[in-house]
Amino acid sequence: MPRWRVLAVFLLPAFLLYSVFIVYPLVTALEYSFFEWRGIRQTGFAGLANYRDLFTIYPYDQQLWRAFGHNALFFAGTMLIQNTVGLLFALLLFRHGRGKRFLQAAFTTPYLVDPLVVGYLWSLLLNPTFGPVNSLLEAAGLDSWALPWLGDTRTALPVVIVVNAWQWVGFPMLLFSAALAGIPAEYHEAARVDGASAWQAFRRVTLPLLTPAIGVVSVLTFIGNFNAFGLVYAMAGSTGSPAGSTDVLGLLFYRVAFVEGGTEAIGRSSALAVLMFVFIFGVSMLAGSYFRRRERRLL
Repeated sequence: MPRWRVLAVFLLPAFLLYSVFIVYPLVTALEYSFFEWRGIRQTGFAGLANYRDLFTIYPYDQQLWRAFGHNALFFAGTMLIQNTVGLLFALLLFRHGRGKRFLQAAFTTPYLVDPLVVGYLWSLLLNPTFGPVNSLLEAAGLDSWALPWLGDTRTALPVVIVVNAWQWVGFPMLLFSAALAGIPAEYHEAARVDGASAWQAFRRVTLPLLTPAIGVVSVLTFIGNFNAFGLVYAMAGSTGSPAGSTDVLGLLFYRVAFVEGGTEAIGRSSALAVLMFVFIFGVSMLAGSYFRRRERRLL
């Protein structure tokens, strides 16, 4: 059988699934965003009116920028906690292999669970009335730390960020572990021979060689955090309570499409989906290009 036929047999099912569930919805959303709607009935060409409404009509003009800012904080906090801790765990497991398989399985299991389930479980754990987190703090004499974690505008978003980082910390840990295993041992031996300390060897040898893995982890973390919905919805509801302090773009899209959009819900929610896609795709491409340039400098 010719090679192209073999490739077609294996690639065609994936291509069809990708087209039906990714390409078609994207193209449809782009089309819908340029039309006026009355419920589910398309009434006429709207041009950029749906996009303009998101930036000029209350409450979208306020909620859009607030949700975008929360997504930016969500990404920054997750990058700092999740990927730093993931790299630390990867280094510890790489240097001390005892129980490595068990610990890898333990750290990666949470991200195999649906974010909705994780969010509901943590909502129960953090409940100020019967949750075990506050009960343990009070039992330890730390009553001042027993807070309404998800009911205070000052703590709600940081708590959601920490829970998100906890769930996904195993993902960068696995990628960093694989990257560390691919670094030739001779490089570390040469650094030790040259008198480099452990920190100097990590900063000058290990960290630069982890650039490809750092790039992949950073881009995927960015995409995942700017598409966040399930975890935040489970922990804070569709309005991003309390007082919108945990509102993100995914929740805003849900409200525009199913709660607040009115007769123009399809057009406005499609416009928001297109804006999210363009921003996420554009930043991801720029970040990917930046990390590829960094990789080429290592060659």
